[in-house]
Amino acid sequence: MTTNPLDADRPPEPTRAERRAERAAGGRRRDDAMMVPDIAFDSYYGRSVVKPSPWEADIPAYIFLGGLAAGSALVGAGGAARGLPALRRNGRYAALAAVAVGGVALVRDLGKPSRALNMMRTVKLTSPMSLGSWILTGFGTFAGLAATAEAGRGVLADGSRLARVLRAVEPAANAGSVVFAPPLAAYTAVLLADTATPTWHESHRELPFVFVGSASAAAAGLALVTSPSSQTGPARRMAVAGAAIELAAMERLERTLGETLSEPLKTGRAGRLLKASRVLTMAGAATAAVLGGNRAAAAVSGLALMAGSACTRFGIFEAGQESAKDPRYTVEPQRARLEQRRARGVVDDSITTGH
Repeated sequence: MTTNPLDADRPPEPTRAERRAERAAGGRRRDDAMMVPDIAFDSYYGRSVVKPSPWEADIPAYIFLGGLAAGSALVGAGGAARGLPALRRNGRYAALAAVAVGGVALVRDLGKPSRALNMMRTVKLTSPMSLGSWILTGFGTFAGLAATAEAGRGVLADGSRLARVLRAVEPAANAGSVVFAPPLAAYTAVLLADTATPTWHESHRELPFVFVGSASAAAAGLALVTSPSSQTGPARRMAVAGAAIELAAMERLERTLGETLSEPLKTGRAGRLLKASRVLTMAGAATAAVLGGNRAAAAVSGLALMAGSACTRFGIFEAGQESAKDPRYTVEPQRARLEQRRARGVVDDSITTGH
């Protein structure tokens, strides 16, 4: 008799006596009962229509750090323009450190460095991820040059060749980091809105303003923590402006989303994070405006602004994930849009007729 390696996985054959007894009892064969499972019917009702993104905490951390880097580059450029050496130095170093750590978080999410390098093989203008990788690279290059030029101050002899080279490239590095800073702060919002996740997708108009304002507030907060109060005047004004933009854009975002799609922003973990963000951002901006000249108060306001910005990014991320899990956030807006089309008299197409 021939055998097969899979024979070991089969249940033992019953004896002839066992088969006679089973037939006499009117039952099924024992091996049939083991081989054919019972059928359980299920339904798609209540299941999510779109899949939540596979992203984990590395992505909102990268979004926060990217915004912090972009805003810090603007702080450093402002310090250079105003002749404030501590603000210039701290802004440049913070920009390089934040973009470096953010890049590590992005690579961690991708799984291995080679995937990050593969993103650089082409430029796809319709892909926020492709453009974002080039924005990140360009910003990191200029921020690195600016930080290197800053490190050379007071270390290299003024007449040395390297010092002359650094002085020559410093204006270009400063200008390049300023040019790439706004796209770096905003492109992650476009990246989220480009997905099918309901709350992210429907907030595509307001989300870039939220992220840019949040990035400005966070970077100004870091400058308030690290720089002497005598040089933080521009940072205090930036903190107030960034907080105002973020809070106004969030308010408009929630109104635009409507009652259904804004619900994930107000409930659960996302709701708690975004409530904390509002309180921290408002308190940090107010303290910076009124008491920013005091070193201790400025540091406290700076920490509040950075914490508020982080809560904003993580809260919006959590809200989007929750909106993808519940089919109501996909189906109800679709029905509302259908009724709006019918109310405008559009009743002769496949969407409104159901054909």
